[in-house]
Amino acid sequence: MKGLFKGIVVLAVVGFLVAYFGTPILTVNALVAAAKAGDEAALEQLVDFPAFRESLKDELTTRLMAEAQADPDVRNSGLGGLGMMLAPMLVGGAVDALVNAPTIAAMVRTADTPDPTDAAAALTPESEGEGQDIRQSYAYRDLNTFVLGLTDPDRPDETLKLLLKRQGLFGWKLAGVDLPDAA
Repeated sequence: MKGLFKGIVVLAVVGFLVAYFGTPILTVNALVAAAKAGDEAALEQLVDFPAFRESLKDELTTRLMAEAQADPDVRNSGLGGLGMMLAPMLVGGAVDALVNAPTIAAMVRTADTPDPTDAAAALTPESEGEGQDIRQSYAYRDLNTFVLGLTDPDRPDETLKLLLKRQGLFGWKLAGVDLPDAA
């Protein structure tokens, strides 16, 4: 009787650990499938849009500031300083207006941050052959952050990292992004 009880406890612990550490893979598969199908309703459930927008704003603002600091003309001019002060507001407004389910779908399908002016491409589901060769990699950043790396073989040094955050014990949502380094 003791052996049966120990076996049940061990089985329960193993089952819990498999579910605890394996559920982000299920979420990633659902995210990729919804992106390829253009299923906006499913994407709405899989993405924490406010957190994702904040993460993208931070990434774009950091990149913009670094590029401005690297340009001596911008760095040394008064208007350049004003532009660097206004840049976060401009980036924030653009991200708030343009990041939606079709934009997320385009990012997952192409491993690229899409051009916001090309809304038609973001709205259409994947056509045959598009995005078929995007490579996926998976890793835990910490116990509550799972990274889906998306790499286009044509740009092997540019990996778009989508960050999934734990929601409760077994739930996960896309809540952040690490953009590839600027070329």
